[in-house]
Amino acid sequence: MQEKKTYPFDVLVVGELNIDLILNRIAGFPEMSKEILAEEMTVTLGSSSAIFANNLSILGSRVSYLGKVGEDQFADLVCTSLERSGVDIGNIIKTPEYQTGLTVALNYDNDRAMLTYPGAMNDLRIGDISEQALDAAPHMHLSSVFLQEGIKPDIVEIFRKAKSRGMTTSLDPQWDPQEKWDLDLAALLPLVDVFLPNEEELKHFTGLADVEAAIEKISPYCNTVVVKKGVKGAVMWHNAQLVHQEAFLNEDVVDAIGAGDSFNSGFIHKYTRGAAPGECLRYAALTGALNTTAAGGTAAFASKEKLLATAREKFKYQE
Repeated sequence: MQEKKTYPFDVLVVGELNIDLILNRIAGFPEMSKEILAEEMTVTLGSSSAIFANNLSILGSRVSYLGKVGEDQFADLVCTSLERSGVDIGNIIKTPEYQTGLTVALNYDNDRAMLTYPGAMNDLRIGDISEQALDAAPHMHLSSVFLQEGIKPDIVEIFRKAKSRGMTTSLDPQWDPQEKWDLDLAALLPLVDVFLPNEEELKHFTGLADVEAAIEKISPYCNTVVVKKGVKGAVMWHNAQLVHQEAFLNEDVVDAIGAGDSFNSGFIHKYTRGAAPGECLRYAALTGALNTTAAGGTAAFASKEKLLATAREKFKYQE
């Protein structure tokens, strides 16, 4: 019998890195030539991929990160934050040519407006994704394709490269700031084991207003599709069947920044441990809800112990 391969990590995250500057309790919406005030400000680790990696590590997965930052104070904050949460940063590349990315988030209850400077995240390219990094984990996750212009043209080849090495894969495409939605899903999704869009992204990809119709449209070339629907829960298409998951509703939402990334972390944490799809989906709904109990995408994930205590107290969840 062939000996099962062992890996130093459970998941390799390939993605963008930036800092989030979050403004809360804002007195109205910005207008040209006018100044408004915010009563709260948070500067924290940002980017979909980094929030996912941070929270996945807190949940107990061994995570390695591959991305690109500048040589500046924001880069130090990014790397220190990830390392503090147990994420391996050995594959993070520092470049003097670009500054580390920054997102300014204007937060209004369950919604927000965001302005992003991509910086070094646009300079990550397929040549930076080494065989050594791929061989160190059995699963690869990638987020925010449209914010990473350097790897976007090679996205199909990146996933083909991962699959050729026997990896399982997951993808959260995130929003397209240019609203072109120009991914070749028919070529890409057969290489993606778990596709994790939210409902608005899926509607834009397919041109359909109904989520179930949109899933049906892409189903001929999909494996598992998990669609995040916020307070309406989530729906999963797996083995030609639809599974609906209700949301764990938080009556005291601090903000929803990073909730989708936290949802992803819960799903992939269970998925890479061989859990049943329904269990993965339920745990994802829980971790997405837990995210909303603190500001930003990572504050609620200070430790696994505190997270589970909040899950029991607020959502009556038992493992």
